[in-house]
Amino acid sequence: MSQFLNIRINRSKLTDCSVKINNAGASCVEVDKEGLKEIDATVKKFLYDFKGNALEANGWGMMLPAYSISKASFNAYTRVLSKKNPDILINCVHPGFVGTDLNWHKGTMTVDQGARGPVMLALLPDEGPTGCYFDCTELAEF
Repeated sequence: MSQFLNIRINRSKLTDCSVKINNAGASCVEVDKEGLKEIDATVKKFLYDFKGNALEANGWGMMLPAYSISKASFNAYTRVLSKKNPDILINCVHPGFVGTDLNWHKGTMTVDQGARGPVMLALLPDEGPTGCYFDCTELAEF
């Protein structure tokens, strides 16, 4: 069995954008195979509201909004891909707050520590989980 792994930085859970994502049909409870259209529609609505300076008025979160919607969409997309491709293990993982150039080496984990989750998922057996989110090496809620 093939494996596909999405690595995300932990800023936005699906529940962080629950109203918008749930309205788009991509909740953390269930995402159907056709969810790509709903995810795309949600991102387009976000961009429309962003360009119109109407994020807050339309209920979008205001803490790093573009980054947050990108991560929530990324998580939803992982779930859709896993349903569309049942013969491939598709999961996403947050490696932790790893000290890298991206955060001026302020992270609390080493690169080796941050690699544990992605490596664990890359080495899953064929009967391993799919459509899941892992926080480091632990199964977690989206």
